[in-house]
This record gives sequence, C-alpha cells and structure tokens, in this order.
Amino acid sequence: MWPHSGRSVGSIPMEQPGKSGEWLVHGERTIYDSEWVRLDMADITVPSGERFEHHKVWLPPAAMVLVLDEDESHVLLSYRHRFVSNVWNYELPGGLLNDDEPASETAVRELEEETGYRARSIEHLVTFEPMIGTVTNPHHVYLARGVEAVGGVVELDEGKFQWVPVSELRNLVSVGQIVNSGTLVAVLHYLAFNPG
Repeated sequence: MWPHSGRSVGSIPMEQPGKSGEWLVHGERTIYDSEWVRLDMADITVPSGERFEHHKVWLPPAAMVLVLDEDESHVLLSYRHRFVSNVWNYELPGGLLNDDEPASETAVRELEEETGYRARSIEHLVTFEPMIGTVTNPHHVYLARGVEAVGGVVELDEGKFQWVPVSELRNLVSVGQIVNSGTLVAVLHYLAFNPG
C-alpha cells in the first residue's frame, strides 16, 4: 500500500480505497513462476461491469541510489549495455532486494558491491511502479551523499562507473542516454527538487 493511500497530497484529494472505480479480483492462477518472474492470470471485473481475464506479472522489487560527490556537482553513473532491449545507457548502482532485506539496505549493499563506495548518508526519495497496469515491480530510489572508497568492486558485470557532471544530466535525458526507469525517475526527481 502506498504511504498516502486514502489521504490528500497538498491540495489534491486522493480517493479512498473501495470506492467506485476499483477493479475487483475474483481469483488468480499462476502460469509460470521462477525467482526472477511470475506470470499470473487474474479473473477480474472492471468498473464498467465487464468481467474477463487479465495478465499480471510479478518481478522482484529493486532499489537504486543516486550518488552525489562531496560538492554535489557530480553523480556516479555506469554506461552499460542491456541485451533484452539492446540499449546502451547510463544507469545508477542498484539491484534486487534479497529476501526480507529492507530497500535501504539493498541500496547501500549494491552501491558498495558495484562501485566500491560507501555512503555516509542515504535518504529515500521515492518509490514507484514502472509498469503499473500489468506488472508489479516496486522500485525504491535513494539519494546518497558523502561517499568514501572502502574496497574493490565485487560485481564485475555492471559496467564501468564514472563521475558525471550534474550539469550534464538534462542533456543525457533529452538525447536518450538515460532511458531505464529507475535512473530516469531518480534523475528527474533530483532535478525537480534541486533545480540549481
């Protein structure tokens, strides 16, 4: 459940759960299941009254961290290839939550494993669902400040991390060099609240 469900955010009223507009789930069955993905078929009724089956995909939750250097003029990004979409783009350090691992611990762990840095402070920015209509896959985005080198990189397949000027982020987004949802949301969130 989202933290503000059934409340207002600023001057925007949020609808209470159970009101008209809710999709009803009569049952679900699993078609495929692994540690990486689960595909279910749900028997649902939509607000108009129509009843039908709808695919539902579960992917494990993930956490990523936007890392700032000491003077907050650079962020730590990896330029890497993703074979599924055959895309090269800049990404944040991050990964999947281990069983019962808090998202903040995942962010800290992945930062150290992928970059060799440890953050002196970390704060939650936002949690979002990248494909909310069909897929459940919470992404927890964190902001880290004041990192220090603590050791070698453990994960060797995450690309080469480099310090990229904050002043370049808008351009990287506009030219399609940041296209993955976690990094895009983190960068846009940071720029929106730190327009500097």
